[in-house]
Order: sequence, then C-alpha cells, then structure tokens
Amino acid sequence: MVAVAALALTAALVLHPAIPGVVGTGVATVLPWLGLFVPVLLWAALATRRRVWIVTMVPLIAWLLVVGPLFVPLQTGPAADAAEGTLTVASQNVEAGSGGAAESALTLAEQGADVIALEELDSVARAEAAEAIDDAYPYSYRVGTVGLWSQYPIVNEQPLDLGLGWNRALAADLDTPSGLVSVYVVHAASLRPGAQSDRDDMLANLAEVVAQDENERVLVVGDFNATLTDPALRALQRSVSESNRSTASLGFTWPSNMPLARIDHIFHAGLTPLESSVLPAGNSDHRAVLTTFGM
Repeated sequence: MVAVAALALTAALVLHPAIPGVVGTGVATVLPWLGLFVPVLLWAALATRRRVWIVTMVPLIAWLLVVGPLFVPLQTGPAADAAEGTLTVASQNVEAGSGGAAESALTLAEQGADVIALEELDSVARAEAAEAIDDAYPYSYRVGTVGLWSQYPIVNEQPLDLGLGWNRALAADLDTPSGLVSVYVVHAASLRPGAQSDRDDMLANLAEVVAQDENERVLVVGDFNATLTDPALRALQRSVSESNRSTASLGFTWPSNMPLARIDHIFHAGLTPLESSVLPAGNSDHRAVLTTFGM
C-alpha cells in the first residue's frame, strides 16, 4: 500500500499539468503541500520494517523537481543592475465590501509603485481608491471590477470581457520614457462548484489576446484565481512568465491571514525583474504582489 501511495503521489506531482478541469486545478492548488505526505509515507514504510521506504524517495525527488525551483530566490545579473530605469508594479484584489481599498492603494503607493492595479472593485471601493491616490497618480483607467493607476500616461486603453459577458479585465499601454509597455489587468472569474469553465475560458481568451500583443514589453497582472502550475495558465505562460520572489518563498497571497496559495500574479515579457515580494495591505483577503523591473 505504501508503494502504491508513493507512486500515486509521484504521478500527481509529475502529470498534473495534463489533468484537465477541476481535478487538475485542485492538484495544482495543493501542489506545494503534497510534499508533506512524503514523511508520512516514510514513517508508514519504516513501521513495516521493509525496504519499501526507498520507494518514498521517488515522490520526494518529484516534489523537489517540480516545486523546488519556485523557492529559488530571484537572481539578477550585471545587466539588470545596470538598467537605466526601473518600473515598479503592484497589484492587489482589494475584496469588495472590505472597506480597505483606500488603505490598500495608499500602502502600495508608499512602496514606491509606479503602477498600481486593483481588482474586485465595486463602486464604493473604486471611489475610495481614486480619492486616496488620484493626486499622486495623474493617469488612471477604471472599468468593471478592475482599475489601473500610473505615473506614466495611459494610452490605447480598452475594456476586456474575455468572453465572460461583462468587464473583469482591461488592456492599456504605458507611455514610459523607454517606450510603450502593454499592461493587462485581470480579475478572473471565481472558482465555484460547476462554474470553473468561466474562469478557464476567460484565461484561455486572455492567452490569445496577449499572444497577439505587438509591444516588446508586456505586463499581465491581477487576481487569476489560479496558481502558477494550474493547467488553465499554461497557454498564457507561452507568452509571459512570472519571476520568483527575492527571498526563498513561494509568495502565497490567499487567504491573507494564513496564505495557502499564490493566485495573484505579475507576469511579464521583455522586462528584467529586479525585486519581487508579497505584502499585506488594507483589509483584503488577498495579499498584494509587488515587482520592480529594469527597463
């Protein structure tokens, strides 16, 4: 039984990207925590006083290969250190009804963010955030449940419904001194029993839009309701990627009081990540994500 369980665990770790639907998402969400089963299997194997304990090393190796690289701190080389300019991007789902949108926006502004993206904005949260930081961020664009505030001019802005029927995403360009940077702010559909297809379709449509982007530098940020290893994000990651954190951490963002998964991301292409972190802000059930890029 121990050997069977060890092999089943290994299969889940290695094959989860090919598992569609709710099962694939479920395995991807708990993927970092599956390593906790290894010592349990080892104890069970040793209790039998047989050499079957050797088999428990197989899922351990699989876990280290799949999850281990995500712990490696962000490395920056000489080219990044010599970057002429930087762009600091922050994003947070502020949790509609929490009353903390203004505090979240101000906290992210205090971190030196050049660009702030907020998700799950209702009319009250949108007004509170705007009142808090509009003076410091002269350029902004808000639509549906998402908003973008910037130190740089925002051009070519447009709403994106991504097949959902109403706007939970936006696209825009930042007119920076180094040229245009495409920005997509996303508030993916929630994962609810029997309704995963809404999120999956939205992320698939997003991947198609991003793949057709003509700018050299691209940012895709927000609440994706999906971990980095979720099969639903595979298509998007053909165009953009996410950096590791500056410290040895998986950067979990949800729930904020005891984070168990990272479902909030800052994906990028054509930019060099210099620093990346996670921080609490406001009263949201999500932590904020913050990344500084070399231009």
